[in-house]
Amino acid sequence: MLFNSQLFLLVFLPMVLAAFYGCARLPEPAGRTARQLVLVIGSLVFYAAWNWLFVPVLVLLALATWWIGRRYADTGRAIWPIAGIVLNLAILGVFKYANFIAANVESLVGASHRAWSIVLPLGISFFVFQKISYLVDLKRGGHDYARQHRYRLLDFSEFVTFFPALVAGPLVRHNEIIPQFEKPVLTARTAENLSRGAVLFLIGLTKKAGIADTIAQICDPLFAKAAAGTVLNGAEAWAASIAYSMQIFFDFSGYSDMAIGLALMFGLTLPVNFNAPYRSTSLRDFWRRWHITLSRFLRDYLYIPLGGNRSGLARQCVNLGLTMLLGGLWHGAAWTFVAWGGLHGFGLAVNHLWTRAGLRMPSWLGWIVTMLFVIVGWVVFRSPNFTTAWHVLGSMAGLHGIGGLHLRNAIVLWIAVAVALVGPSSQKAALSMLRPSPWLAVPAGAAFIFLLFLTGGRVPNEFIYFQF
Repeated sequence: MLFNSQLFLLVFLPMVLAAFYGCARLPEPAGRTARQLVLVIGSLVFYAAWNWLFVPVLVLLALATWWIGRRYADTGRAIWPIAGIVLNLAILGVFKYANFIAANVESLVGASHRAWSIVLPLGISFFVFQKISYLVDLKRGGHDYARQHRYRLLDFSEFVTFFPALVAGPLVRHNEIIPQFEKPVLTARTAENLSRGAVLFLIGLTKKAGIADTIAQICDPLFAKAAAGTVLNGAEAWAASIAYSMQIFFDFSGYSDMAIGLALMFGLTLPVNFNAPYRSTSLRDFWRRWHITLSRFLRDYLYIPLGGNRSGLARQCVNLGLTMLLGGLWHGAAWTFVAWGGLHGFGLAVNHLWTRAGLRMPSWLGWIVTMLFVIVGWVVFRSPNFTTAWHVLGSMAGLHGIGGLHLRNAIVLWIAVAVALVGPSSQKAALSMLRPSPWLAVPAGAAFIFLLFLTGGRVPNEFIYFQF
């Protein structure tokens, strides 16, 4: 079930909201239990709508992680969170990387791997990382911390299954959201939360259905031509690379806006995941603005444990490279993702060396260099193999002529670039700048109806990050 589908917008969401706020009128603590059950059951239905066979993996891993956390709180034995981390990594490894590892091992010995029939559960990378962060926090905090965060099963279940963030984030930490479950739902801010959440959701839906899916009609055929061996001219290659840069931004930031907006409609606050990343003037700045919750996960649970910047500049550069290589592999079981992560690790290391040397460049030049680097990286990320990436990059370098681009496609790309570079971020616009007003309901309602017809008139595209 997609956020941008009519089934979700017209049936699932209204029913869950109605049931949730109906339960909110019950006396406490029965009201809290009832509304939490609504969200847990609704989230499992949402997940089962993709494939009910995925549900046992999600439920059993959640129960095992919760039980392990309780055992550590009871006994104080560090083996429990370590075992839980190993379990979660093993599940991720089997489902996501087993075929990749086997194929590479067999290739080294000259054999051909016949892929095993392993179905990748939707969003497994996100909900496994979420549980790992919880277990690592317990281990770091020690026995006393574990006892203080000894959650009820229903609290933990809502944390790990909450449907807005279940499939593609943001990556929410347990201590960011579970304390919010205790807060009353019906307050003086309830109406404002519903309206602001709905506006942010609408902005995200516009990004996805109105912009990302439209740009996909430019991007996908061009990359398909390159993958089939057809040589792109320079204009086509640049259109493909810029189109994908815009598509993945509007697709994933749109999803994040919708997730944060949905959570707010249920009275819960999720962390911001994007902050105008294409306005960055350095690669470090880019990773402070792009997929913010993944960036901080990689920083706190990989980069810092590896040593961070505590052991000298050379070791810091190595730690950056290793962190980003693993971050690339997290995105998918393919060498193109690893190469993309390695490319960004190298770029971040160079960025640190440049800063340490006291060198500076004008902001406008920093923006150009950063964007060129990011766009080239997206070509590697998007390509199904290195041959395709090389063909596209070669055409971008002018090896196959300049050529031309259809006027409509050029206009669409310029509009997307302008939206990405100008104006406030989605969260700032919806959560801070806009003031509640009945007059906003008219254009918002009209936009929603238009997007309903738009999504109904074509097969809704899955979000790009669902494949990760």
